[in-house]
Amino acid sequence: MRMRNVVATLGVAALALSVGACGKDDTAAGGGGSAAASCGEPHKFTVAPAADVAGSPTYAKIKTRGHAVVGVKADQPNLGYKDASGKRCGFDIEIAQMVSAQLGFDPAQIEYKEIPSANRETAIAGGEIDYYVGTYSITDKRKKLVGFAGPYFIAGQDLLVRKSDTSMDGGKDSIKGKKVCSVTGSTPIQKVKDENLTEASNISEFKTYSECVSQLLDKKVDAVTTDDAILKGYAANAPDELRVVGKPFSQEKYGIGVPLADKALRDKINAGLETAGTDGTWKSIYDETLGKSGSAGTQPPVEKY
Repeated sequence: MRMRNVVATLGVAALALSVGACGKDDTAAGGGGSAAASCGEPHKFTVAPAADVAGSPTYAKIKTRGHAVVGVKADQPNLGYKDASGKRCGFDIEIAQMVSAQLGFDPAQIEYKEIPSANRETAIAGGEIDYYVGTYSITDKRKKLVGFAGPYFIAGQDLLVRKSDTSMDGGKDSIKGKKVCSVTGSTPIQKVKDENLTEASNISEFKTYSECVSQLLDKKVDAVTTDDAILKGYAANAPDELRVVGKPFSQEKYGIGVPLADKALRDKINAGLETAGTDGTWKSIYDETLGKSGSAGTQPPVEKY
């Protein structure tokens, strides 16, 4: 019974549409999830007065509209998460809200769009969203398609396994022959394929990590692989059933995705990230969200290009 309850709480759930303190939602674009946790009160950000971003077509759209449209995840506890009441919370959500405030727009007015990993570049390039904050790893390949501000966090790929299973404690070299699950279009699943860490027939892909976690708890796969920050959030919600191996085998730099040609917006967001590091905002956000998963974190330096 305990296992079935955990699967139910961590699995993909129908999402409620909410407008208010946590912003407006459009859930048609991707799947969200429900976990055992509920969101608390959002961080309070001071909206910058008379903010402007000269030369940014994206900012001009936001100004005309009166609020930002932000791409996010909804099923990653302590990162990008939407609870049963429709509230959103987590490290990525608060970074998105901080950016909105720094651009001069009330974070409460953000319109959220849940974008699956495989559709992020298309959503940004097509103008469906103004910027994307959701465990979005900066890679050379992606930098040809979208612009990145940041990084604002550095994670490492790891393995989430059932608590009693010690067969993969060696890390990536021990998953050969194991059934591994991750999200379609994600950097972690591509690494598994590129390095032939397990046979192609053993790889399962879903739109959301919560679906993979349900597969793990149902013993249909042996491990879920993605960034350790994401995995620790799930393990924290099911400590009697799940654990993170703790042998990271990559470096994932999380960036804020913006339209490729909009250097003005990218520079503005980078400046805001640097300010958040010096005035303590970044640490406060981290401690209240991702830090609760047990994942140590230090704000990385912004990489301008």
